[in-house]
Amino acid sequence: MVGSPDFLTGRGQDQAPEFQELESPEGELHLRFYVSSGMELALPATGIREVISQPPDRITPIPNASPLLLGTLNFRGRVIWVADLGQFLGDQAPLNTDRPEIPVIAVEDQDTMLGLAVDQIVGMDWLDVDLVQMPNNAPDSMAPFLRGEWVLDAESNQCLRLLDQVAILRSARWAA
Repeated sequence: MVGSPDFLTGRGQDQAPEFQELESPEGELHLRFYVSSGMELALPATGIREVISQPPDRITPIPNASPLLLGTLNFRGRVIWVADLGQFLGDQAPLNTDRPEIPVIAVEDQDTMLGLAVDQIVGMDWLDVDLVQMPNNAPDSMAPFLRGEWVLDAESNQCLRLLDQVAILRSARWAA
């Protein structure tokens, strides 16, 4: 057949240049986000069930629960607790809930699911886990929940801290 594309030979002369130049991303996929204090953190995408934005009135406050918990949320017919991640990690400032929507990261381990309310979602990013270093100057309240950190700018001491969602889910802090 004259003029037919070479699908089977894999030569790819007929492919658009953007497909020929496609590179495989380096590292592993992570979700980057901010908590109330302005600190940027990351979670591995593999531990995240879903990222949802909820109006504050969809999160039902529960009396006599830990002050770290904003309440419960109906997530596809399943009731999950929603926590202020910043306060859980030791932030003094509570999450601003006086806004149209609150970003919630649903993390899961085995049959336990928890919603982590954050200030702002940055987005997904491929990050090289081989470059993760031991946390430097991490607050004691945060240290048990860190896997490490990436140094983004050594001069300004700017870093991106990598959280361990399993340690957060299984923390005894929720019982307090």
